[in-house]
Amino acid sequence: MIKINKLTKSYPSVTPLKNASVTINKGDVISVIGPSGTGKSTLLRCINLLENPTEGQIIFNDIDITDKKVDISKIRLKMGMVFQSFNLFENLTVIENIMFPRIKLLKKSRQEAYDKAIELLKTVGLLDKALSYPSELSGGQKQRVAIARTLSTDPEVILFDEPTSALDPTMVEEVQMVISRLAKTGVTMLIVTHEMNFAKEVANRVFYMDQGGIYEQGTPEEIFNSPKKPLTQKFMKKIKNLVFSIEDKNFDFGSVVTKIEQYCFKNHFSNKLRFKMHSIFDELVNSILVKECDGPISYNIDYSVKNETVNIEVKYGNEIFNPLDSKNELAIIIIQKLKKKNIKTKLHSKLIVNFINNYLFFVKVWYSTTNGKIRLDIYFYRFSITCIIFLSNNDRCNIRRVIPISFR
Repeated sequence: MIKINKLTKSYPSVTPLKNASVTINKGDVISVIGPSGTGKSTLLRCINLLENPTEGQIIFNDIDITDKKVDISKIRLKMGMVFQSFNLFENLTVIENIMFPRIKLLKKSRQEAYDKAIELLKTVGLLDKALSYPSELSGGQKQRVAIARTLSTDPEVILFDEPTSALDPTMVEEVQMVISRLAKTGVTMLIVTHEMNFAKEVANRVFYMDQGGIYEQGTPEEIFNSPKKPLTQKFMKKIKNLVFSIEDKNFDFGSVVTKIEQYCFKNHFSNKLRFKMHSIFDELVNSILVKECDGPISYNIDYSVKNETVNIEVKYGNEIFNPLDSKNELAIIIIQKLKKKNIKTKLHSKLIVNFINNYLFFVKVWYSTTNGKIRLDIYFYRFSITCIIFLSNNDRCNIRRVIPISFR
């Protein structure tokens, strides 16, 4: 459907694309990922000639659209684009925005354009906003209108240039749901995105861009779980790992919370998991460690996409201190209640928390759907003892059994 041959785009000070070549098949849904500045948006803008390539060819339906004799306006009718900004006409209602390209570009009647617009508003879930103006909509609603407007010309290909990057985190999911539904209709799509879980879930192919081209491509499973090339591996490790340090008790709590929230958002964590991530930091570090320990605290979060597990490792001061010896009983209860349920399995994936000092201490939290019980395995390597605590599955988390086991 689209064949790109040795595509190069140069600017006076930078060349984001260098001899990029790839074939895009009809019906492909391709997530385009990679670090900032690696030519992702430039690739999309070159494909529909919003940017004129410096060198190379773009073949679309057997037509070289880089040929100056080609009427690019006709090509763009079959190749829609959704931008970061919504670019809606503020003086037109929602339905008029969607009708406009069908009337102006396809020369359809107002009635036909109206009927199509109503159908598209149902598709994006905004029929009740048909007579509203863009100024009356949220960011997510505006982007959904922009998607409907793009669909109004019946494109064969849709190019999404970071469609959720300008949105508040609470509005991202509604746009992603619309794009996911479109992906199932058979329309060919290229999606530049920094939402890694979304990129993995929606696509059948993934392009990782670096070094001026498509550095590695494959299925979502191959790129996200088993990348072969070193830069892809480095990128995947970076997006799954968050490390920061707290130097003293007067640290910027708001800044740290923002980092954790951005990390959760980037990895597309559920609201429940986000809450747990924030809670364990607040209770363990803010409520206990910064008050009990001197010196810096290192906080390391590592997320495994393949196993869907979150590992949190905390390193702190020189004095031996067991966080569960803290007098802050409420914080201890909250930490002990942290759990993650997975109703599809008998035993849910682990949430592991390591406290490293002169000893190693960590907790494994397990939830069983067969008997509704939670089990915390607590290991104290320094103190040569292991405690396995079985908790009942209720709000009080009463300790049912404590078994000290001699270790080493």
